Amino acid sequence: MSDSITYRRFTLDDIPAAHALTVELKWPHRADDWRFVLQLGVGFVAEDASGVIGTALCWKYGAQRASLGMVIVSPQSQGRGIGTKLMELVLEELGGRVTFLHATTAGQPLYEKLGFRAAGTLDQHQGAAFQPPLVSLPPGERLRPLGSSDTARLVELASRASGLDRGEVLPALLDTADGIALDRDGELIGFALFRRFGRGFAIGPVVAAASEDSSRAKALISHWLALNEGVFVRVDTPSDSGLTEWLEELGLPRVDTVVRMVRNATPGEPASAGQDSHYLQYGIINQAIF
Repeated sequence: MSDSITYRRFTLDDIPAAHALTVELKWPHRADDWRFVLQLGVGFVAEDASGVIGTALCWKYGAQRASLGMVIVSPQSQGRGIGTKLMELVLEELGGRVTFLHATTAGQPLYEKLGFRAAGTLDQHQGAAFQPPLVSLPPGERLRPLGSSDTARLVELASRASGLDRGEVLPALLDTADGIALDRDGELIGFALFRRFGRGFAIGPVVAAASEDSSRAKALISHWLALNEGVFVRVDTPSDSGLTEWLEELGLPRVDTVVRMVRNATPGEPASAGQDSHYLQYGIINQAIF
C-alpha cells in the first residue's frame, strides 16, 4: 500500500484537507489557525488516491533553532510508515538546528527513535473563565495598553524568555491579537496576548520578569480573564511555571499534559539553553510554534 502514497510540499490549497484531518481527530484548530502557522513555516503532506492523509509542518528561528508540529496521519492510514516519512522530510528541511516539539503519549516513541529526548512538560488549561481575584503588583509596576512603539521590545522579551528568535512570529501575532503590557517605571517588563484560537480564545504568549510567586504572570493572565468572564479560554503553560494550581482554582482545569522534546542539543546542554533566566515564558503561543 505504501507504493501508492506520494509526498510533496504543503501548499495553501491543502488547508481545507488538513483542517478536515484535525476535525476528524477532534483537534480544536480552525482553518484560520492552519493559515496562521503555515504563513510562518513550511511543511509536507502525504496523499493517496483518497486525498491528503498526513501532514507535518516546521518553523525556523534563525540559523540555529526550530520547532515542528501539526504531525497528523488519518486514523485509517496509520501503521503505514507515513508519520515516520513525514518526520524525516521535516528533519531534512531543518538540518542540524536544535529542534523542539510537543509530543503526545502516542507520538513520543516515534520521536525518541528519531533522536528526540524529553525536556519538560506542558499543561493545557481551558474552560469558561471566571472572575479572577485582583493580583497585586510590586510598587512602580502597572498594566497598560500596548503601543505601536512597543513591538521591538516585545520581540526582545519574547526571544529572551523562549530562547527562540521571535522576530517573525511576534509581529505576525500582533496583527491578529490584542495585547496588554506590564510596565515598571516606564520600562516594559512583560506582556500577554489574547487572540481567537480553536473553540474560543487563547492567552499567549505570556512573558514577564521572573518572580518567586509568579505574580506578574498572574496579573497579566487575570487581566484577560476578567475581561472575558464566561468565554471559552485556553492557556498552555510549562508545568514548572507555578501557575497550574492557580489556574485550576480560577476555573481553568488542566485537561492535558504533553512532553516537550528536543533534538540536536549538544550532550549535557539543557533544553532551556539560550533562554534568559530574568524573563520567563509563562504561557506559550501554541504547541507548534511555542
